[in-house]
Amino acid sequence: MQDLTTLVTSAKKGDQDALSAVLKRIEPALRSFFINRIGRRIDVDDLVQNTLLRVHRGLPDLKDDSRLKAFAMKGALYELQDFYRGRYTPKEALFDAHDPPEIGATDPRVGDKLDVEQALSSLSPKAREIIELREYGYKYEEIADMIGSTEAAIKMQVKRAFDRMRDALMLFFLWILIPATIPR
Repeated sequence: MQDLTTLVTSAKKGDQDALSAVLKRIEPALRSFFINRIGRRIDVDDLVQNTLLRVHRGLPDLKDDSRLKAFAMKGALYELQDFYRGRYTPKEALFDAHDPPEIGATDPRVGDKLDVEQALSSLSPKAREIIELREYGYKYEEIADMIGSTEAAIKMQVKRAFDRMRDALMLFFLWILIPATIPR
């Protein structure tokens, strides 16, 4: 059985068997990490898989092959933070294969649909462009380079844009929730 450092070096050179062995070796430590912190089996499986993907994608950037476990645990910590902050969502929409949801079906708990386009229209053109670039997956630093601004300024623009959109959507909710007996 090869040591982990040798496997990591081989995996970085493109050996798929070594990569598979590396991921299999670190999977139990990741699973234990998540079980000890959240305990829910479904969430644990998703978090472990997301962390393994993170490790796989970041493996070429690993400078010291002997530090793989620390690298993987740092990725697990980031996944756990996203989970606790509410930024984590399962990657798949699950439904019964024998009874799939109808196309265009809406959640019965949701009455009127949110008009996100209207909320976006409340933003300045620059703020809207920044939000759209974030939605396309660009990082703050990349957006700053594109627009000719600083990363900190872009982060602040995003925060303010989301605050403005939240306020616009809140007004929409209040308008819907106000009973018909109260004159508008």
